[in-house]
Amino acid sequence: MSIAPLLEVRNLRIEFPTRRGVLLAVDDISLSIAPGEVLGVVGESGAGKSLTGAAIIGLLEPPGRIAAGEVKLNGLRIDNLPYDEMRKVRGREIGAIFQDPLTSLNPLYTVGQQIVETITTHLHVSAAVARRRAIDLLLATGIPAAERRIDHYPHQFSGGMRQRVVIALALAAEPKLVIADEPTTALDVSIQAQIITLLKRLCRDKRTAVMLITHDMGVIAETADRVAVMYAGRIAEIGPVADVIHRPQHPYTVGLMGSIPTFGQDHARLAQIEGSMPRLTAIPSGCAFHPRCPKMFDRCLRGRPDLMPAGTSQASCWLHDPDALRTQGKDSKYFEGDASQINQYNTVLPVDRVAGEKGKPVKYFDGDASQIDHYKTVIRPSDE
Repeated sequence: MSIAPLLEVRNLRIEFPTRRGVLLAVDDISLSIAPGEVLGVVGESGAGKSLTGAAIIGLLEPPGRIAAGEVKLNGLRIDNLPYDEMRKVRGREIGAIFQDPLTSLNPLYTVGQQIVETITTHLHVSAAVARRRAIDLLLATGIPAAERRIDHYPHQFSGGMRQRVVIALALAAEPKLVIADEPTTALDVSIQAQIITLLKRLCRDKRTAVMLITHDMGVIAETADRVAVMYAGRIAEIGPVADVIHRPQHPYTVGLMGSIPTFGQDHARLAQIEGSMPRLTAIPSGCAFHPRCPKMFDRCLRGRPDLMPAGTSQASCWLHDPDALRTQGKDSKYFEGDASQINQYNTVLPVDRVAGEKGKPVKYFDGDASQIDHYKTVIRPSDE
């Protein structure tokens, strides 16, 4: 019996209207997280990871907007809630840990006042109980002398300490879902281990779901149950964390895993993915990764693949489409004529003959790629 997901994101599309046109930042994202599960989200900067998290919690910065799709929490749609209703969801139902702790903390109030206010607003307990809980949270996130430091202001903490305060603030009202955007970036390794342990304990004891956004594959391997790899606003691969790390199915994931140093092996230089993430104004047609992909073939230029089964994972790559594999490497173009008449023809026609016999269909071309421009319309064998 499968567990109903706590969070469901379906066909999410995020746009930024500009004077030069509409920029598509997140394109048709679908994912789910079950109670007690950690979903890791990885990818290069600009992939759309943080935007997806911001859209889920209803904190997209204008002019960003959700142009399509829906977000459901416990089966109830939340992306279309009025502002005041969404405020009740944030903090109580969904907690957020942001990359920059200074954007989450008010410099005019002590950290204790901010945590206590969150607790009393959502849990309806006394101030004394809320203060005791706030101290326990600060201790749990690795802040020493929490009884004294609770009355300090954000500027009296180091960057790493402020990040721990933000984590305590996100967990204050015992949310069902935590959006953790680079929660361990500013922390040293020992504190990272404490935070990872805390998140895993939350999932185990409280059945809290976590969306963990990070660049650190070590944190993903240690914490996540499943991982989604994002590229240019889409999910390139999603599956169980061990399978994605050790048996990646998308060429982009292969490149990410190959760029991680391995202990006990000598490397003249680290592997790298050639090129860089495309700008929003220059997303390639077809598969967005094809300009950087070592396994690119002609279909990658024309069609954008959806997620399809790839071992125990799903990958948006034509390498996992049986029809595409049958013609991989073929020097062929698509047929443009009347498919019902295809069997009446058994050769391709040069451009000049097609011009005189407009609309007549032709069969596929498997010849020399250097000669392909001499032919007007051709078809792949798999499309007959």
